[in-house]
Amino acid sequence: MCFTQAVKMHLGNVCGRSLMSSYQRGSTIMSQRQRDYRAVLCGRCPNSSQKLCPNSRAMHATQPLMITKLLSVDEIFARRSLQDYFKKMETEYRDSLTVVNMTEGQQDGEEELRVKRTRVSVLAPLIQYTRELQTKQQEFAETETLLKDDDPDMRELAVLEREACQKAIQDVRQKILSLLIPEEESDMSDLVLEVTAGVGGQEAMLFTAEVFDMYQSFAAHQGWGFDILEYMKSEIGGLRHASASVSGPKSYKRMKFEAGVHRVQRVPKTEKQGRMHTSTMTVAVLPQPTEITFTINAKDLRIETKRASGAGGQHVNTTDSAVRIVHLPTGVVSECQQERSQLKNKEKAMKVLRAKLYSMRLEEETSKRYTARKVQIGTKGRSEKIRTYNFPQDRITDHRIGKTVHDVREFLVGEELLEEMNVALEEFSNQEILMDILGENDSDQ
Repeated sequence: MCFTQAVKMHLGNVCGRSLMSSYQRGSTIMSQRQRDYRAVLCGRCPNSSQKLCPNSRAMHATQPLMITKLLSVDEIFARRSLQDYFKKMETEYRDSLTVVNMTEGQQDGEEELRVKRTRVSVLAPLIQYTRELQTKQQEFAETETLLKDDDPDMRELAVLEREACQKAIQDVRQKILSLLIPEEESDMSDLVLEVTAGVGGQEAMLFTAEVFDMYQSFAAHQGWGFDILEYMKSEIGGLRHASASVSGPKSYKRMKFEAGVHRVQRVPKTEKQGRMHTSTMTVAVLPQPTEITFTINAKDLRIETKRASGAGGQHVNTTDSAVRIVHLPTGVVSECQQERSQLKNKEKAMKVLRAKLYSMRLEEETSKRYTARKVQIGTKGRSEKIRTYNFPQDRITDHRIGKTVHDVREFLVGEELLEEMNVALEEFSNQEILMDILGENDSDQ
């Protein structure tokens, strides 16, 4: 399937100005790029040179994760499966290194030699740290004998040595985990954020406006830039659709788990009989590529200008400031009328278009390797929710990890509580990656 066909299939029923994000319906929030890294580390990738798939789309789950308990570092390293994994990697490293040393300079078996060299280079840092960990653990065990020494000075020295060993062990463990769970290349990227009202009419639009404001506050709390690209209000002050460019250190990494269907349960202000309603809105988080990493040919674009429309404003319906850009090979459309300047609107529309096409390309590349894991567009239905905001019970529950925090109003402020939720999602995602490497499920070992 070519890129253009993949994009058109991806668009589905999406039309107009908004390209909704794609969501995973599986039971994982692990990114595909991290799965590729795991595959080559475990020796299951058919082509080791492709070990780092450039896909930075996270798997936005609508089902609870397989993991129900977040393990401590001590608990992780106490698992037999991890120790067995280290032994397996040590054996493979020695065998691969032996092959490299024996066949160096020989013309026969060049392909095997290349594969073995790749395996050695990938495994070398991991083996180095696991050996260092074994040394530190042995030194720590030796302090037990010194603690029983009759000499008080020797016991005091042993206590200091024990504390130093404990710190060194924790440091090495973190280095090992960072190798097993590498950061994605896109984690350092900026992003394009899109919010769209879903099921629930005006109430859904009001909630969409609140969520968009929450993310704007969160960006300010993190010290990120937040540039509104599009803002379509509803009749009573809600929000039909909006998009923004968010820029700052690790902004995509911190925001990628927000993508999905958000559900709100509350009594609307417009409800006269006091009945509770359930509404939804969707969030799309697209990594923003740079000009260097992703370019678009000018000949593939059709740029149209028109008069801005909206609720008032001196420039509305008076100048051709609104810009609509169509990517001809795929039919993807991006519009912007937020600014008075046509040039600024064109720049913002291009930024959104680039993010959409970049995200699609990453998904298309990923699907070549993982055709069984289909990336789907959310229907914005109530049953697809990743998170519920329940006002009567004053709680927010993320259904992917089963985490609940209280104080909905404080959560919507977009500061500590939202950050706490995102940190928890990242921790569960990292642990899921590790358990997948070890071949574990939700059973205790």
